[in-house]
Amino acid sequence: MAIELKMPALSPTMEKGTLARWLVGAGDTVKAGDLIAEIETDKATMEMEAAEDGRIARLVVPAGSVDVPVGAVVALLSAGEDTDPVPLAAAETYAEPVQTLPVSAPDVSSTSLARRLATARGIGLDTIAGSGPRGRIMAADLGLATAASVALIPAEDRPLPAPQGIPMRSESLSTMRRTIARRLTESKQTVPHFYLTARCRLDGLLELRRELNGAVSHRGARVSVNDFCIKAISWALEQVPEANVQFAGDRIHRFERVDIAMAVAIEGGLVTPVIRDVAALSLGAASEASRSLAAKAREGRLTPGDYEGGTATISNLGMFGIDEMVPVINPPQAMILGIGAGVEQPWKIDGDIALATIMAATGSFDHRAIDGALAAQFMAAFREAIEAPMLLIA
Repeated sequence: MAIELKMPALSPTMEKGTLARWLVGAGDTVKAGDLIAEIETDKATMEMEAAEDGRIARLVVPAGSVDVPVGAVVALLSAGEDTDPVPLAAAETYAEPVQTLPVSAPDVSSTSLARRLATARGIGLDTIAGSGPRGRIMAADLGLATAASVALIPAEDRPLPAPQGIPMRSESLSTMRRTIARRLTESKQTVPHFYLTARCRLDGLLELRRELNGAVSHRGARVSVNDFCIKAISWALEQVPEANVQFAGDRIHRFERVDIAMAVAIEGGLVTPVIRDVAALSLGAASEASRSLAAKAREGRLTPGDYEGGTATISNLGMFGIDEMVPVINPPQAMILGIGAGVEQPWKIDGDIALATIMAATGSFDHRAIDGALAAQFMAAFREAIEAPMLLIA
């Protein structure tokens, strides 16, 4: 009896994945729970397990195949009978997408080609039966010619040819990079961003940090400015809970816990593991959690439980010497805070002008969920916590 092994959904939002590497070959015997493949998602590389005991009869999808839909058959397992292995060359394959103008779209929940074409032709999508995976509506379902479909793609969305005569090489985007491009494009196109910047004096925080780090042993946890910022976001959201929200169409989700996603740069992209219930953590515990998650991210060991959710995001480029940054909202969240470097500059202190270390923090807010005055209250609370850091270790 042949058993179909299908591309698993390794997170609630996963629709496609890259079959990075097979850990077995045709003819190999496996037991339930054995690792048989490595799957690359937009967040991490994870392992796929055999569902039952048996022998690998066919590897349907070759290693390195990209955009394999969730639920697609990737291998056949023979159980209870002696089935000869099927050579890979005879198997169905998934070709890597050609980087040309799209003529079809994945579904109607994004700025897809199908939606654009339907809008342009006045076609109601609720009347269309989708022929794509899991009923997704494709451009072909709209009964439109391919040439017309390409012509209707807005000029700003069409990929431009590379300039001639310049030595170059073209590389296919990784699953992670494609997902980043799609999500952030949708964020800027669909979320009404507005921005507020607060300049915070860091001198007291830096002195407290030196005292705390000097008091721990060489094996103890050393806190960073980023750790203070994570706690300050949590403290500010406790003071202004109306800002701890998410826009949800005809309603607003109001969160009763602060979970902060932390942007971590890794090879090939960016991930945002989440520190849970930051308000309940001490500064040291928050520091340990951020270091642990950052290490897992860089080693490709994040699980869906590490990066799902989050009520706000912090993105810190201060360690790269960037004075100020204006980040893009991480949907579906309503807020992200961008942190710059502490810069020594003239500042008014007790009526006099003196040098002080000043950090610029810029919040990007979803105006559908957070109004300007509310965002200003949050930014003021954040600055208060940064400039009175004892609030964060009480």
